[in-house]
Amino acid sequence: MAILGPTASGKSALALGLAARLPVEILCCDSMQVYRGLDIGTAKPSAREQAVVPHHLLDLVEPGEPFHAARWAEFARAVIAAVTARGRLPVIVGGTGLYFRALVRGLFEAPPSDPVLRARHEEEARALGVPALHARLAAIDPEAAARILTNDLVRISRALEIHEQTGVPMTVLHRQAPMPAPLSLYTVLLDPPLPVLRPAIAARVDTMMAAGFLDEVRALRAAGHGATRALAGLGYRQLGEHLDGAIGLGEAVERIRSATVAYARRQRTWFRKEHAAMRVEAPERLDLDALAAVAADPSPNRAG
Repeated sequence: MAILGPTASGKSALALGLAARLPVEILCCDSMQVYRGLDIGTAKPSAREQAVVPHHLLDLVEPGEPFHAARWAEFARAVIAAVTARGRLPVIVGGTGLYFRALVRGLFEAPPSDPVLRARHEEEARALGVPALHARLAAIDPEAAARILTNDLVRISRALEIHEQTGVPMTVLHRQAPMPAPLSLYTVLLDPPLPVLRPAIAARVDTMMAAGFLDEVRALRAAGHGATRALAGLGYRQLGEHLDGAIGLGEAVERIRSATVAYARRQRTWFRKEHAAMRVEAPERLDLDALAAVAADPSPNRAG
């Protein structure tokens, strides 16, 4: 089973509700919770929650260690096999759509990023504007260009880079990638509207700050992780700017709230493209007993 959705949509609460009814083990599908030491700002399951039900795929690497979706999918498949062998139910819970896609559909083996090409794209973007690079991508790979926003330089550059390195459009490489072995997953997609998510996100950020989020960022920077990609993540970057003296704490917190709402909006857009057996706008109204009965159904023909 998989429980997916944007941040603050109630995924963890739903998973814990199922765990009270079934022999569940949770696989965390979160690109930030894989990093050790990033606990408060990633809403990592608490020690109490992990004592109630086993959680997997947390604290896999140090903040400065490279990590990617394909590697997560490898870990996840191994955990699914082990949990199933124990006669328990693996439940994937999270909001990182790319990781979930890597698990169920696979990802192609892209060449490593080339800093020289990336620097050239950045220089061209400054001289010509990012839309000019997007237009170039549209001529090379119209399907990729249709999925990428006109001003998203990072993704535009990566798609151009792959074509320049391989001579093949990224979309074609995706299609040629080997498919992973199929998984029988009943997928529940939580999709509360933004007017519901906004206050939930604001409350979550307040809770994180009260729990010591700023001290967590300060400790990670003191340990030498300030320049890592992990510390550029949501919340960590804004509090880092505050610690550098660039903005006040109140402004940093407000920026975290705004950036998290924007991230939730992108997550909702992503998950609209995912197939789901059930889409739920009001998770609090779900009949957990009925859902547990569906989750316990071993039939391979159920909707996934």
